[in-house]
Amino acid sequence: MIENLANRIEVLFGLTVLLTLWLYWLANPGSGRLIGWTVLLAVIHSTAAYLGFYSNFEAIPPRFLWIIIPSTLIVLYGLLPSVRKKVMENRDLYLSPFLHIIRVPVEIVLLYLFYHGAVPELMTFEGRNFDVLAGITAPIMGALYVRNKVSNMAMIAWNITCLGLVSFILTNGILSAPLPFQQFAFDEPNVGVTYFPFVLLPAIIVPMVMYTHIIDLLILIKKIKEK
Repeated sequence: MIENLANRIEVLFGLTVLLTLWLYWLANPGSGRLIGWTVLLAVIHSTAAYLGFYSNFEAIPPRFLWIIIPSTLIVLYGLLPSVRKKVMENRDLYLSPFLHIIRVPVEIVLLYLFYHGAVPELMTFEGRNFDVLAGITAPIMGALYVRNKVSNMAMIAWNITCLGLVSFILTNGILSAPLPFQQFAFDEPNVGVTYFPFVLLPAIIVPMVMYTHIIDLLILIKKIKEK
């Protein structure tokens, strides 16, 4: 855990993780197994982070990679044709956009971590992180789509834009971490996400957000092709 960090920030982030899982489950009624594996992975990551496993930046290979690799494999598994087909059949496309509201509290947490010196400014909306726009527009786009006020093409454009935003900050976060290939923020590297509970941001929240965008895009593109 990060010393001297206000407990309310950890509580806010913990509630954000739970909200992410709940919203994903609501939009994916048949996702019990995936949620179960995700919770198990979250417990493993949380335990490792709490014990300081990821905060050893001298280890070879870099332990930061163990945060990213398992979640990447789960996303790739979820994109396998048979798995992807089942997910797409069960997805509630009207509820799915609302999952992205969690990006607002995430940005608040990142801002506090920056003030605490645990992440660089570039990872906040005071720097080059504009992902908060996805969180702000999510309930608007979701409500409009439910009321048939926006087209499938507009939702495709929104999902592509928001996927680009989260991909951009993920890349910046990785390149700001104290790794052999670090490119940014040498004076204030990205170390906050290696501590409990914030390790669940790159390990759980970001992959779920990206996977949601990808599946929704595939469904929307399929809808357009079927017309």
